Amino acid sequence: MIDWSLGSGRISVSGKSLEWGSFGPRPGVDPVIVMLHEGLGCLALWRDFPQRLVEHTGFPVFAYSRAGYGQSDSLDAPWPLDYMEREAIHSLPKILAAINADSCILLGHSDGASIAAVYAGRVNDPGLRGVILMAPHFFTEPMGLAEIAAAREVFETTDMRERMAKYHRDPEAAFRGWNNAWLHPDFQSWNIEQVIEGFRVPSLAVQGAQDQYGTVRQVEVVKRRSPAPVTLKLLEDCRHSLHLDQLDATLAAIDAFVQPLEKASRQEIRHEHAPMRAKGRA
Repeated sequence: MIDWSLGSGRISVSGKSLEWGSFGPRPGVDPVIVMLHEGLGCLALWRDFPQRLVEHTGFPVFAYSRAGYGQSDSLDAPWPLDYMEREAIHSLPKILAAINADSCILLGHSDGASIAAVYAGRVNDPGLRGVILMAPHFFTEPMGLAEIAAAREVFETTDMRERMAKYHRDPEAAFRGWNNAWLHPDFQSWNIEQVIEGFRVPSLAVQGAQDQYGTVRQVEVVKRRSPAPVTLKLLEDCRHSLHLDQLDATLAAIDAFVQPLEKASRQEIRHEHAPMRAKGRA
């Protein structure tokens, strides 16, 4: 189990040692916001966003670096093309169980949003209260793949590797694992839209109007296919990293989304004496 009071530490998941950080009050009645980072992100690259979430929502916040990122153990190459689905179904349930919270809200950015969506749509978790999808990917688009190809050129011709080394123990493996998977010829047909039809909790889908990795279609599909309530938010003057380009607007959208979930969670615990979370199977 994770000792929240330590503020940071390591946990073994599926044979990999992962770094984690906890922010705000110890888990109690309020749901824990669990953060899932982007394709080249990690715990440290969230910067002060976890603490800002605590200040705006009052909720406890938990973040970690997936295998292959940050100071977590490396992931063997080549990464499987369904690496996001595997993370959602096999690793994330173990993380949530180790937090030992009655309820949670998943907040994912980019690849992390895709992982959150797969979890919400395919894992039966009665403790899940909502899903926040920041610049999610549900299918590939030519403009997004072109940006990922351009990123490879930047990595190979600039000091990007050295800059990534400030945050990732093995920047080469982190970049190649993500980049090679997305640019694999078989990945062009990747599509996880169907998981949206399994949503049973409210979702917030936020997209930057100038997102270089995906069009507004990536969030519109959530509204079209989810059987549960969906809130869409399109942020102007905003690219892929919403929490960097439009921090205040992103925080405001998240706060407005999660506060009703807090009330619902409190009501359930008060009236139904909800048991500890129990993990379902995909």
